Amino acid sequence: MNTYRTIQGDTWDGIAYKLAGTEEFMTPLMQANPDHVETVIFPTGVILKVPEIVIQTADILPPWRRGEDV
Repeated sequence: MNTYRTIQGDTWDGIAYKLAGTEEFMTPLMQANPDHVETVIFPTGVILKVPEIVIQTADILPPWRRGEDV
């Protein structure tokens, strides 16, 4: 598991977006760091555990991606 060292002013959603490109990563990030869930704005130097970032893909492609006429 990787780690992330916070900088002054970091927030859960900001860290999630910085690491995974989406705020949706905030939930697994918080679950991996239960000791810090009460923190809203981080100070400098808090070490957070970073779980594996899973990139989800859509099961159903839109018609234009399937080569169908729209």
